[in-house]
Amino acid sequence: MSQRGIAQKTKNEKEMTIHRGMVTRNYWMKWDFDKCVGCQICPTACPKGALTHVPAVLENGHMVNKAAVDVDEKKCVNCGICVVTCPTHAITMTINGKKEVPVIEYGAYPELTAKTTFKKQNFDFSLKDFVIENCSANVIWYDEKRDTMRVDFDNCIHCRQCEIASNGAFTVEQGWAGSVELHRERCVEGCLACADICPSRALHLDESGELVLADYYCIKCGACMQICPIKPEYKIEPFEFESNGVKVLRDREVLTNKDQLAIKVERWRANHTPVSSAAWIEALRKLSDDKAKMVEIDRKRALHREDLILALRGGILFPGQARKPGKARNS
Repeated sequence: MSQRGIAQKTKNEKEMTIHRGMVTRNYWMKWDFDKCVGCQICPTACPKGALTHVPAVLENGHMVNKAAVDVDEKKCVNCGICVVTCPTHAITMTINGKKEVPVIEYGAYPELTAKTTFKKQNFDFSLKDFVIENCSANVIWYDEKRDTMRVDFDNCIHCRQCEIASNGAFTVEQGWAGSVELHRERCVEGCLACADICPSRALHLDESGELVLADYYCIKCGACMQICPIKPEYKIEPFEFESNGVKVLRDREVLTNKDQLAIKVERWRANHTPVSSAAWIEALRKLSDDKAKMVEIDRKRALHREDLILALRGGILFPGQARKPGKARNS
């Protein structure tokens, strides 16, 4: 029997939960380990240090046990920052049986404005099975009764594969703008662990079994950097920002071995609802790189990139797009 106000933690191979029962509010938090990719975003953003990264186990260059997270229920204050920042919707939270995130409700933290839109009038329905097959999160289906495509937006990770597979009938706005680089020559020989963990299939094996990167599909989660045997190294530098008219000095981690990494992910800026709070600024300085003015890949150009089309499952080129000889490029 749980004691009032004291968090109770349960954990098994599939999930981890925290329950805290108060007088008028009943908190439940759940981590779904099938969806979790061990990206380390939630431990990084957690303001109380309640979450810790559990590294993956590799054998012969492949993932045997996925990376995950663990939680110290005594430190967790049920703020919900981890829920907001999780890129794969692995963390859910309810209060009195209803989905609610306190930092959103109280305006202390923004919502990432990632979204997926479908324009039925622009869609060639002969591609519906192709689009469904290429949804990396399995959240798109065909509604036969209404003759349209449906998306489970609560679980969509906004990987943009539907955008390319539908020839632009789907459009996707991702939560994070940024970049990803693959340097195959630096990889540990025989290691393909990043392809094992990538939730969007941006990292995958081509027809010849070579590891390739389709950068447009990357959701900037960084799980690949966490599982890669060549680990990022950081140094601490001072960082100054302004909050409510007051200059604040904090420390931040700066990557020092980027020229040695086989895979590198950068988050430049977040697309989010308006908010100005110390909690958000603190999380943003930990999660993002200082490249706010960088420009992402243009959608119109992406729709015509052969490597992105060939990176799809059963990749096909649309009418008018001649297939060139050779394998998909490492974009």
